[in-house]
Amino acid sequence: MQMTSAMHSVTPVVLCGGSGTRLWPLSRTGFPKQFLVLSGKTSLFQQALSRVNGLGSPDIVINETLIVTNEEHRFLVLDQLRELPDVKARLLLEPAGRNTAPALTLAALQAIRNGDDPILVVTPADQTVQDLQAFTLALQNSIHAATSGAIVILGIAPNRPETGFGYIKREGAAGAYREFNVSNFAEKPDLETAKAYLASNDYSWNGGMFVVRASRWLEALKHFSPAILNATQAAFNASAQDNAFIRPDTNKFLAIPSESVDYAVIEKCPGSAFPIKMVSLDAGWNDLGAWDAVWQVGDRDAHGNVTVGDTLLEKTKDSLVYANHRLVGTVGVSDLIIIETADAVLVADRSQSQHVKAIVSQLEESARDERVLHRKVARPWGWYDTIDTGERFKVKRIQVNPGASLSLQRHAKRAEHWVVVKGVAEVICGDKVITLHENESTYIPLGETHRLSNPGKAPLEIIEVQSGGYLGEDDIERLEDSYGRKRDMNE
Repeated sequence: MQMTSAMHSVTPVVLCGGSGTRLWPLSRTGFPKQFLVLSGKTSLFQQALSRVNGLGSPDIVINETLIVTNEEHRFLVLDQLRELPDVKARLLLEPAGRNTAPALTLAALQAIRNGDDPILVVTPADQTVQDLQAFTLALQNSIHAATSGAIVILGIAPNRPETGFGYIKREGAAGAYREFNVSNFAEKPDLETAKAYLASNDYSWNGGMFVVRASRWLEALKHFSPAILNATQAAFNASAQDNAFIRPDTNKFLAIPSESVDYAVIEKCPGSAFPIKMVSLDAGWNDLGAWDAVWQVGDRDAHGNVTVGDTLLEKTKDSLVYANHRLVGTVGVSDLIIIETADAVLVADRSQSQHVKAIVSQLEESARDERVLHRKVARPWGWYDTIDTGERFKVKRIQVNPGASLSLQRHAKRAEHWVVVKGVAEVICGDKVITLHENESTYIPLGETHRLSNPGKAPLEIIEVQSGGYLGEDDIERLEDSYGRKRDMNE
């Protein structure tokens, strides 16, 4: 498509980091909240992608989306992208978290790599919006306002005296695109201050969404935080590209200072040479930062309850009951959060749901697996579910996607027995290649080279019984792998 001078080139940037600790036990380090379906029928990440890819208009052209995510989440991102065939995206993979300023900088450097200079529409991956039309209009206005060189921030219209968000103070009259000048930013206030902000009608919540031309972001970062720009530029310049993946140099990336977009640039802009504007967003926005927020946006019944899964409620009100694996029943309770998964149950007072992260801290201190992974674990070839474990044995249910294969591997400390319960399996075991159908089985001796593949067009499901003195996931020596995983990576 040939663009005229009136056309605006826009590159969506989705920041897909964070661990969502306050939404444990559904959100875990290996499967954080942005990949969960908490509102609607798609994940928060998929909703974010759809929203920013729907901003096109007669004078706005939407380019390929840039997704900045952690290396360990790359296959989760690809799996969810496959369900959005109209969205074209490229992944910038961070080897470690360095907050949002380096993440946005990576995207800006990629956006100008071929001599282009698009306007970046930057959004976190873990928010929900109820009024899509209002969202689209606010973002389109922000895009037009950003063409003059301003950094434009979305200000969420507050509906309560919230103490958990930062605030933006606007001043003066609205411009041609309903943009206001930003007077200053305020940190998370106490309750009385939040009430005063709400009454003044001059303050909005900072929702972490920005619109800025790529070169303008880099200029502002050079002015306010040159150390971040220089270190990120060095890591990006040494990056490697593998299909849809762009990997900054690990050692150089780890040298980047960790800083948020707000602290590095945005909060320093008022009164500077870098004008900052705010466009108000009144679209039923929620960052789903805790279970109480999930209850707030859910479909409540006549008693104020939100339920998901197999639940039975009696004399229960104003509660969120989430059954992920088993039947959950409640009697005579109110204002509770009850979240059930295959390996953990959370019960919390709804007003205290912000403090769930303290439980996650305890899990981290005791090095428990429930912090990191669910019992059912996604893999690039499918998934596995550890259904039983005991002394010297572990039982897994494994599903392999059509046409997919596990790595060619061997184990130093365990043997495995495989039974096919659905589909067709192709098995390499040493120098033999065998085909197994339903109700057929095979044995993989300790130390033997092996690979499991699904040559069919339907999912393959097997039961795997491991036996040995050590059954950890890190007892895998990968000899060949189709997904670029290293021999020592536990994934």
